[in-house]
Amino acid sequence: MQNSKRKICVVTGTRAEYGLLYWLLKEIQKDKTLKLQLIVTGMHLSPEFGLTYKEVEKEFKITKKIKLALKDDSCIGISNDMAKLQQKFTKTLKDLTPDILVILGDRWEMLSVSISAMLCNIPIAHIHGGETTQGAIDEAIRHSITKMAHLHFTATNKYKKRVIQLGENPKRVFNVGGMGVENIKSLTFAPKTK
Repeated sequence: MQNSKRKICVVTGTRAEYGLLYWLLKEIQKDKTLKLQLIVTGMHLSPEFGLTYKEVEKEFKITKKIKLALKDDSCIGISNDMAKLQQKFTKTLKDLTPDILVILGDRWEMLSVSISAMLCNIPIAHIHGGETTQGAIDEAIRHSITKMAHLHFTATNKYKKRVIQLGENPKRVFNVGGMGVENIKSLTFAPKTK
């Protein structure tokens, strides 16, 4: 009998992004009809940034770690890392065969991941599309990822409208609010003092 669980592959490359994805990962993990495939890359695996993958491992089983050099932030260095990451991700995605790939944001690592998924015909769910970052490459990267994605989860109606303006099917664009709200909702506050 074939495994009927849908494979949801989530990619994280930074501590900040992982913090936003945390509750989504928890929901996928506890759903009996889903199988979480968690890929960790980028800063998580760098000693300079604290090897934060160890924090991820305390909560989740990491399916695959994909290391990057991250030593040279020049255009040549980033381009080399992007090319290597795209090669490694394409092989990883072909091996894992996820039903969908979930990515958040606008970092260059996620652009390489998106290209790999697109080439492997794996649908992409993009979180936090439609936002703007004036004067930074993040905006072009974010919008490029949007054009490769199949499902879009935005933080506001304004961002939802921008994704639709980019030509995406309105039936596949959802305003779900900011991912950080889940973190706030789960906090335990100290009692008020008089």
